[in-house]
Amino acid sequence: MNMTAHDIIKRPIITEQSMDGVAEKKYTFEVAKSANKIQIKKAVEEIFKVKVQKVTTINYDGKVKRMGVHIGKRPDWKKAIVKLTDDSKTIELFEN
Repeated sequence: MNMTAHDIIKRPIITEQSMDGVAEKKYTFEVAKSANKIQIKKAVEEIFKVKVQKVTTINYDGKVKRMGVHIGKRPDWKKAIVKLTDDSKTIELFEN
């Protein structure tokens, strides 16, 4: 399966907790469930033209939700926390 960088990086995750990491050059993204750390690193470097030092990934199980009598499940998803090297430029998307 051939995925492009934009298939791997789905969206940035912007929460209070993720914004605390921006000062330490740590950025959080929702990524493709099938992507590994090497693919995530290459995708972030390609899209944002930065140098990645380390990638940490976390798998999440979708929550079970009820709508009256119907029971459904949110999709499973994967989060990646990307640490940039000290000499790398920042990702402007997360600034301000």
